[in-house]
Amino acid sequence: MAQPNLSHLAVFASVARHLSFQRAATDNGMSTSAVSHAIRGLEERLGVSLFNRTTRSVALTDAGRHFLDRLQPALRNVDDAVEAMNLFRSSPAGTVRINASRMAAHMIVAPVMARFLSAYPELSLEIINNDDMIDIVEQGFDAGIRFAGTIPEDMVAVPLGPATRFVVVAAPGWIAANGEPRTPDELLAHDCVRYRFPNGRIYRWELWEDSRERHLDVPGRLVVGETDIALRAALDGIGPAYASEAAARPHIESGALVTLIDDWCPWQPSFQLYYPRQRRISSALRAFIDIARAVHRAPGEGVPSPAPPMAAA
Repeated sequence: MAQPNLSHLAVFASVARHLSFQRAATDNGMSTSAVSHAIRGLEERLGVSLFNRTTRSVALTDAGRHFLDRLQPALRNVDDAVEAMNLFRSSPAGTVRINASRMAAHMIVAPVMARFLSAYPELSLEIINNDDMIDIVEQGFDAGIRFAGTIPEDMVAVPLGPATRFVVVAAPGWIAANGEPRTPDELLAHDCVRYRFPNGRIYRWELWEDSRERHLDVPGRLVVGETDIALRAALDGIGPAYASEAAARPHIESGALVTLIDDWCPWQPSFQLYYPRQRRISSALRAFIDIARAVHRAPGEGVPSPAPPMAAA
């Protein structure tokens, strides 16, 4: 039996990771038909089917799962060998893949992009942003960026950016018509703007009461999936909304929105970049971290001390 070539093995691992020929094609800079051809050739060489395919889904066969389990350590060794070549280069090369929440992508990654790409012309940067917590190793990312309290314990975490704060906001007209809630319990008597994560879970507002964290499941007839839409709803007088102070600040400064129950909205830990503890950090990711830390001031600088870690999604 002819030995499969390394590129076909890497394509197989990519399809297995995404369970999608199209996404694997994007990952590898190939056409979908080229990926299909590579997998078909690999299956012919091995004499087994690696995937069950339908028009709507892709799934590993038992043989495919066994092959992937045995193959992944070898591919990691190949990656390590390629990474070691950066020791002989004047500047690292490759691609840094970051998965970040939408807020982290805007607040933490976006200010870093131009400086990073300018400093390292042989590096590429790929940013995928979503609000779901994903397995960054399984999905092929070098690192993730989320709030401190959400990061898995088996990860190395690097603080980035200052402490932040979430606030409850409402339009002055809504307050005039409904009164001003002064405690979390008083919010429960009103229609609020609720938020649903992409995984379907309704977000419970995270507040602090007598030094204790409280997750408030507010009522409300409007459910949204974007912070900007939640703020628009608050501006339109639909009800109070919960958002980062950074996102709401222009509306607060203009007087279009007013903060509520400030005593229950403390500063929170900063965003953190995280990567697997078991994996040696690449020179490319190290370069990104160094520039990101230089761009963003030290956590907590110029703001009150953060509250204890909060379990945000």
